[in-house]
Amino acid sequence: MKLFTIATLALATTSQLVSGYAIKGDTVNCRSSPGTSSNVVRTYKKGDQVTLSCQTTGTSVSGNNLWDKTQHGCYVSDHYVQTGKNGYVAKKCSGGSTGGGSSSSSYCKSVNAAALNLIKEFEGFVSRPAPDPIGLPTVGYGHLCQTKGCKEVKFPLTKATAEALLKSDIPKYTCIGKYLNSKVKLNQNQWGALVSWVFNVGCGNAQSSTLVRRLNAGENPGNVIAGELPKWNKAGGHILAGLTRRRAAEVKLAKAPSSKQAYPKCA
Repeated sequence: MKLFTIATLALATTSQLVSGYAIKGDTVNCRSSPGTSSNVVRTYKKGDQVTLSCQTTGTSVSGNNLWDKTQHGCYVSDHYVQTGKNGYVAKKCSGGSTGGGSSSSSYCKSVNAAALNLIKEFEGFVSRPAPDPIGLPTVGYGHLCQTKGCKEVKFPLTKATAEALLKSDIPKYTCIGKYLNSKVKLNQNQWGALVSWVFNVGCGNAQSSTLVRRLNAGENPGNVIAGELPKWNKAGGHILAGLTRRRAAEVKLAKAPSSKQAYPKCA
């Protein structure tokens, strides 16, 4: 469930744009970075025209991992843009798809039971699609619907099948591993606390956070987590009691001793 939005996005200059293409999906999300777990910045309707400043790779959608950066500064999966070509029609975006971090791919793509239960507790179970506190449709334990009516989910949804759906969603939110360098060392409880936080705030916000910068600078993970997570307790500029409790629970989990490593190697 995403409770934060991107305040501003820089627009590409007209000279950089490639001629307009039509959106071919009924409702298509334009995101803060090229991935299905990134924050939704705006939504396009079928037939809307977009111009492309550049293209890059990201999360694969229906077998297509190409993403298009539009005139609004956000990213749309190329699967939903009628370019007439399976491949690049614009220049490659500079800096890659997701930014700096570790070249390691061996970090955990899951979380331990303590972290899973924490996420379940604070997301709450929803049997049918319903807006979260800022109006985004979610179902199960915080699954953000990707299609109209959440058609990608098999209903009726029970708590057991919702937990299975959550486990299948978790790898998207281990994206924080892409933003950390290999010098950072996290145990499974610290990792679980951070994945819970990313599940809540989104990959884009995590990537640009002071928390990631401090970890990559070599600061003690326990101190960084305890100092930075409590700051993320606002939505729409207002402090939310639920977010304050969640951040406190995540910090408590991160402080719990664990001998099992989760980053950069998954024990």
